[in-house]
Amino acid sequence: MERASSTTRAGSGDDRLARVSPDFHHAIELIGKRWAGAIIWALGERDHYFGELSQAVPGLSDRLLSRRLRELESEGVVRRAVHDGNPPRVSYGLTTKGRALGPAITELVSWARRWNGV
Repeated sequence: MERASSTTRAGSGDDRLARVSPDFHHAIELIGKRWAGAIIWALGERDHYFGELSQAVPGLSDRLLSRRLRELESEGVVRRAVHDGNPPRVSYGLTTKGRALGPAITELVSWARRWNGV
């Protein structure tokens, strides 16, 4: 597996240790937070209203869904749109940055299907 790092790999004969890329670490911590990956996966098919997302990701509390959506929005992965009405409705969708996760999410789903239970 290729690693994006400016240091050498462990075991290469160099005394320096391989280091995890800070960009990779930030990304994996973001999508690896509890339920964040599931939310991104659900939004990958289409935009959802809050209630739809809550149903799409069973077991996720409204409080934690709200927290994760705010975090993903602050990272520029998810966009929030308020729609006119009484009461106003809020929908969530992936930004361009969020949609760019599609190939990685697809590969992770394939990996999980292949290796879960093995």
